Amino acid sequence: MGEFWINSGWHLLRSNAAGDLEVTPEFLRAYFMRPEVMPEETSCAAEIAVHQSIVDDPLRAVDDREISAIADQDVQHNYQVLLAFREFLLEAGTLEAAYLRIIRGGTAPNMPMLFVDQLVHAILRQILAEASDPMQLRAAEIFFREQSVSTDDGRIMLADEETVELFAQTGGLGGLGQLLTQSATPTRRIELDVLHDGNAADYWQRSDRFDTVVDFRFTQPPLDAFARVIEAWIAHFLKITVRVQPVQRIDDERWRWHIGLDAEATRVLNKLYEGASIELDDQAQIIALFVMQIEDQTAVIESVRGRPVYLGLARSAAGKLRMKPQNLLVNMPLEKAI
Repeated sequence: MGEFWINSGWHLLRSNAAGDLEVTPEFLRAYFMRPEVMPEETSCAAEIAVHQSIVDDPLRAVDDREISAIADQDVQHNYQVLLAFREFLLEAGTLEAAYLRIIRGGTAPNMPMLFVDQLVHAILRQILAEASDPMQLRAAEIFFREQSVSTDDGRIMLADEETVELFAQTGGLGGLGQLLTQSATPTRRIELDVLHDGNAADYWQRSDRFDTVVDFRFTQPPLDAFARVIEAWIAHFLKITVRVQPVQRIDDERWRWHIGLDAEATRVLNKLYEGASIELDDQAQIIALFVMQIEDQTAVIESVRGRPVYLGLARSAAGKLRMKPQNLLVNMPLEKAI
């Protein structure tokens, strides 16, 4: 087992007795070291002073007048967003508590979706701290990284959307590649590596690059690995044990409950559940189906006890997959809601 996901910030957090991640000054400082916030040569003295003071003491109270003294209004806005997010995390105490407040629709500041994804990233790093299977780690990326889905040659290939876009712009050659692309100069063709049993160990060295592809077809290892991550995610937050297995189709006349793991899957599964006819294009959007069994049936609402819960993942018409891991927490058929 190797190290992974250094960029998650997990190493800057503390694990409490419950196994949740406590917010630390070091973790908060990392947000103010982001490129969007770091002062530039043209930054005014007020901006430089505020930034340095927060880096020195990430818990320091910042007066509104200090922010309004910054000349660049965009920088003012960045600080307002970050400081509101800082206070939100400090009040919540743990990343898990903060994430639950967000998905419950409670009081939370306006924040970029990127910040929510980063919470999921760090929490999954905690959940999978003892993971020894790189395929599970790659499958877990789906929880917090948008995927590009291709179905060439009958396969279902998932690649990181941001990485795919970067390679499309630069040919994988960084800034030089972007210049060559803009000038229409041919660049060498770069293909992302498909992760399989033979090269899975390479994931440990490249985990923060998000540059591996997985084959998500039925019976392929990534599908089972994704099911194990679902089980671990639910156990961490809901403290219940579930068993999840991939299935090829749903043939159940007593279908009681389902959870779409993204907006498109929710739409298609709702139509199927209601008995509505769906187009072939809708069916083709579904890329994976799962059946979930909840071990403690006394925790399940009466109408679903003894029945399985079906899960689905789907790609959009544009071939993208944006998972909503919160659906696994807020849409479970449990007597006691989170």
